[in-house]
Formats: sequence, structure tokens, C-alpha cells
Amino acid sequence: MFGLTRARQTAAILVATAAAAATALIASPTANAAPQPIVGGTTTTTTAYPFVMQITDASGHQFCGGTLVAANKVVTAAHCMAGESTSSIRVVGGRTYLNGTDGTVSKVSKIWINPDYTDATSGHDVSVLTLSTSMPYTAAKYVSSSDTGVYAANTTARILGWGTTSENGSSSNQLRTATVPLVADSSCKSSYGSDFVQSDMVCAGYTSGGVDTCQGDSGGPLLIGGVLAGITSWGEGCAEAGYPGVYTRLTTFSNLVTAQVNS
Repeated sequence: MFGLTRARQTAAILVATAAAAATALIASPTANAAPQPIVGGTTTTTTAYPFVMQITDASGHQFCGGTLVAANKVVTAAHCMAGESTSSIRVVGGRTYLNGTDGTVSKVSKIWINPDYTDATSGHDVSVLTLSTSMPYTAAKYVSSSDTGVYAANTTARILGWGTTSENGSSSNQLRTATVPLVADSSCKSSYGSDFVQSDMVCAGYTSGGVDTCQGDSGGPLLIGGVLAGITSWGEGCAEAGYPGVYTRLTTFSNLVTAQVNS
């Protein structure tokens, strides 16, 4: 989705579609962007990826993803948190299915949004949540500011989320995953022009499309070698040929994240 984030799924849309599809979570564009699930992937579990978190509204409707990086700290996208308050969101860990009741649900005591963030296509799309309840799950390691070499073109990356499985489609009730190759910065620039900010973003996907994050996946992880290296941010549609997914380049913001983790 060009110029749109892969972010939130609104409660109003969820209620309106509930009769037709009880587990469907349809993504709705926000002023800055829209959400996305994994297109072209396979189902997986939070047992396999214990650090993958659901971010929900206070009623339990999932609208973004996040990554546990410490027992009480979750990294997500700034566009997921824009306009939110600590009372309006919850973080759910250890729950593979959106309609499940297992796992751990935590309120949020602090939302940090990168102060330079304005919208996803301008970069700086990173946020850190401080949880009121510590999560009893293995946290992910994340890149340091010096790990810039991990973004070499054609490196295989893993994406995860509960987002839609097709553009403007229905969300997946079960956590999904896929692998995608990183795209050279020059190629991403050719696709997105000035909206691609090389210092802040990295692209991943196939030239032919077919595999991508999508609505509802925003804020979720891009893993390289099992390490958190990116955050699902935005893109043109979902899995469209010539338009790879765009992710926050976490090395650029690693020191800021660490400061929040240690706060």
C-alpha cells in the first residue's frame, strides 16, 4: 500500500464483519497508513516464536504486532501507537490464535514513540512499550547499531504476523510466517522514490511479489538470522510485483531502543 502503513484494524470494522467471518480482522487505513497479515506464508505458533506479541485494543481486538525484547519491553512501529494511550491498548504473549484465551495479557504502563516520527513514509517508525506485567517468554535479541552488514541484498529474512493473507482480505486467526529476501536499497528506491529513506528503512520481498506482510502485521518483526533487525512498517499494497515490503531499519534506532529497554 503506497504511502500507507501496515497497521491498524479498527473495532468498528471488526464488529461490522463479525457475522460474516467470526475470526476475520479487516484492516482499515488510518490517516497515515494501513495494516497487513502475512501473504504467501505458512501457519506457525508462539511456541516456535515466543517473542512475537499481539497488540490489541482494550477489548482484545488485535490491530498490530510487536516483539518482546525484554521481560517487560516490546518493540513495535510508531504508526501503531500514534493516537493511543496506555489505557487503550493491551499486549498479549503466548497466544497463537487470535480467538484463543491462553497466554499472558498485560496492560501498558508507558508508550515511547520516536520523537522524530511523523508518518511511516518519513521514517523513524519505531516505538517501545513498557508492560505492567512481565512476560514469561523468551525475548528476542535485536541488532546493535554496528550490525549494518546484516542488510545485504538477497539475505533471507523471516516475517511473522496475524495480518491479512491477501490485500484487503481477511486476517489469519493463527500466527503465520514466511521468508523473504532483502532487496538492494537501489531497487527499493526505484520502487518507492523519495518515500524510501535509506537510513531509516530496508525492503524485503520477491521481484514477482506473492509473499509479503500485509494489513494487521504492522509493528511485527523482520528477523535476520533469528535476530530482530526490522519492524513491519509500510508498502504499496500487499505482495505486489515490484513493490517489496518496507521495514524500519532497526540498526539506526538500536541505541534509542536500548535506552528505553534500560529505562
